[in-house]
Amino acid sequence: MPAVARIDPKEVFSAEEWASVSARSSWRGLACVAGAWGLIAAAGAMFVLWPNPLTYLLAVMLIGARQLGLAILMHDAAHGALHPNAKINDWVGEWLCAAPVGARLDAYRAYHLKHHRYTEQPEDPDLGLSAPFPISRASLWRKIGRDLTGQTFFKQRIAPLLAKRRLETRAGANVTADAQANNFLKLNATLLLALTFAGYWWTYPVLWIAPMATWFPLVTRLRNIGEHAAVDTRDDPFTHARTTLANPIERLLVAPYWVHYHGEHHVFMHVPCYNLQRMHQLLMTKGYGARMRIAGGYVSVLRQAAPA
Repeated sequence: MPAVARIDPKEVFSAEEWASVSARSSWRGLACVAGAWGLIAAAGAMFVLWPNPLTYLLAVMLIGARQLGLAILMHDAAHGALHPNAKINDWVGEWLCAAPVGARLDAYRAYHLKHHRYTEQPEDPDLGLSAPFPISRASLWRKIGRDLTGQTFFKQRIAPLLAKRRLETRAGANVTADAQANNFLKLNATLLLALTFAGYWWTYPVLWIAPMATWFPLVTRLRNIGEHAAVDTRDDPFTHARTTLANPIERLLVAPYWVHYHGEHHVFMHVPCYNLQRMHQLLMTKGYGARMRIAGGYVSVLRQAAPA
């Protein structure tokens, strides 16, 4: 099928408005990355200093959400929007955003740009994430249960590595990881080594892997549902994705770094994440809200995705 239609920003914004929302800062993207790692460290320190079930639950949720935040900032880097210098954009996007959570910037960029080119069409590599919706609430709860119990993590991260090892062992070859796995192992080994030298090796499985195996898969699922599930896509690019008006708690625990402005992102995909709220406000002022798919929060999204 042909690629989806595009909208010229000149048809929507004045030259001054477009310059303000499309500008790429030399520091704001880096500040977002530093903020993600800072909150991860602060959440971990909170549990270390005040260990109890409540602080642990909160730490897992905060760290898992910032792990998603790193993936979101990798997504910005894939669009070249994390930093105006391409080398800095790609290095930070790879080593401080993608590799820590088991992704690879180059591979993700090729995959993701195809998603933008063929959004919700048969060629869309993300179609499988949205096509099954709407689903039953029972099915949704089963998916949530698999996320929170580590089953999704095992299926997506561990099982493929075990299968690769079995195949290579049967073939009599040395087991070799691909670049994505190698970078993940390098960054995580560095993190474990640093924590070990600091005397807190146990925080790596308890406060890094546990959130990655539980809350991170859940909020990633909620992100995917919020973005494209049951949007009733039409020819108008403003209908290709959903914007969710997340409240402060949702932005802290589910949807960091303005990822909930996904409708705006799909129309103008190279706008940096930190300018999406400003662009949303401009679009509402100009009357484009009537053309868009907008939900009042993630509870509202789940009601649309799993109505009964």
